[in-house]
Amino acid sequence: MTTAIRAEILKLTTIRLPLGLLATGTALTAAMAALTAAQAGSGASMADAPLDTAAGLTGLLSTTYFAMIMAMVLGVTTATSEFRHSTATLTYLATPHRARVLAAKTITAFGFGLIFGLAGAAITTAVGLGFTAAKGYHVTLAATTIARYGAGAILGSGLLASLGAGLGSLIRSQLAAVITVFLWAFLAENTLGGLFHPLAPYLPFMAATSLAGSPPPGGKPLPFAAATLLIAGITAITGAVAARTTAQADIS
Repeated sequence: MTTAIRAEILKLTTIRLPLGLLATGTALTAAMAALTAAQAGSGASMADAPLDTAAGLTGLLSTTYFAMIMAMVLGVTTATSEFRHSTATLTYLATPHRARVLAAKTITAFGFGLIFGLAGAAITTAVGLGFTAAKGYHVTLAATTIARYGAGAILGSGLLASLGAGLGSLIRSQLAAVITVFLWAFLAENTLGGLFHPLAPYLPFMAATSLAGSPPPGGKPLPFAAATLLIAGITAITGAVAARTTAQADIS
């Protein structure tokens, strides 16, 4: 397993795609955080509440979702790039146990996903505290709460990256998997969560963003540990299905 993980790390550190996704995620996060800070005080939503309120600062700190979704896309590419570039055969020859390859990709994606979350959390925290200080406001959230939101963004990004690796192994087509990620995160979950508030906390992307302080529709997120276990469980199920189906399929 250690050898397989090292191989996956080597693959990701010798291509430009992870850096491109990280740059995209951080740029979008910075833009969204700055926009949220500029709109603070309009009162249209929690994210638009004044920065001198707990709701306003929380809304700004929780704008890490672009970094988190890019982490999930990275997870998808760790699996699908093997089929896109026709390197899966060599990978499986080096490690014939395909479930072990999938586990190595999931673990590696988790580790790289943490970096995406760290970057997103650092940006939103810097922007939030910077704008708060510039306006002369007092910080309305405790340092432990701010740290918890940052830790949630980091952990959520890692978990979503792992889920992306499982999803990519299941679907195999990189384009189809990436489209699925965006449609599910931004369309399906918003629709389902908006229509059925009790269901919203149990949707994987909303559960992940709730770790970073963004409440689902209805405002009742799962406890931190429960949300973590939910995403980890969905990841495990996705990986198990992929290991028994597409991972065992012939490579064309």
